[in-house]
Amino acid sequence: MNPVILIPARLAATRLPDKPLADIHGEAMIVHVWRRAVEADLAPIWVATDTPAIAEAVRAAGGQAVMTAAGHPSGSDRVCEALGRIDPDRRFDAVINLQGDLPTVAAATLRAAAAPLADREVAIGTAVAPIVLEEERTASSVVKMVGSPLGGGRFRALYFTRATAPWGEGPLYHHIGLYAWRRAALERFVTLAPSTLELREKLEQLRALEDGMRIDAMQVAEVPLGVDTPHDLERARALLARPATA
Repeated sequence: MNPVILIPARLAATRLPDKPLADIHGEAMIVHVWRRAVEADLAPIWVATDTPAIAEAVRAAGGQAVMTAAGHPSGSDRVCEALGRIDPDRRFDAVINLQGDLPTVAAATLRAAAAPLADREVAIGTAVAPIVLEEERTASSVVKMVGSPLGGGRFRALYFTRATAPWGEGPLYHHIGLYAWRRAALERFVTLAPSTLELREKLEQLRALEDGMRIDAMQVAEVPLGVDTPHDLERARALLARPATA
């Protein structure tokens, strides 16, 4: 595989206005996400945005940005447009879609999400982590992966849900919303209409499953913090606090 990492980012967040540009120790949050991608040492990286200020922040830090149209219905659509813009000759055959609000994502998590694409039968790779807090087992905000274990911490994903599933004794797995796509799978996905289960659960990945695309997930140690609220931003600042120098 010859992958590329694309980080979609836009300003239109209701709970945390101008979220990608939120300051974390003197740098915009989107720059911290870009730095986590650099640390993974996995692929070239671009931030895909419709906002010049976001592109300028990334370029000032030494990164690459690509401008896309406004009004995309999802990050996947933005990433697909960006991929065509940066690579019209189709040199990249896989793309890792890293959300722009994960400033603490571990390099190992990014690498794990991409690992299933080594299997030619897999269209999409992603990551999961065991749920350890009791309240997360029933929280609708926590998306659960229902899958068949394949060994070595890998699962074939059969369903994703906001409900508590599967039933019975055993672990539950928190789905981490980053995806490694085969290029052809992403290009097909964005042509499909939203599916019945996608609309009901409000989970975009169900469109791919309903279309017959295979999604495999790798287990990782922890769920990265997704920044959606001012409280989340304060947590991110604490987690990314630089150690004091003598």
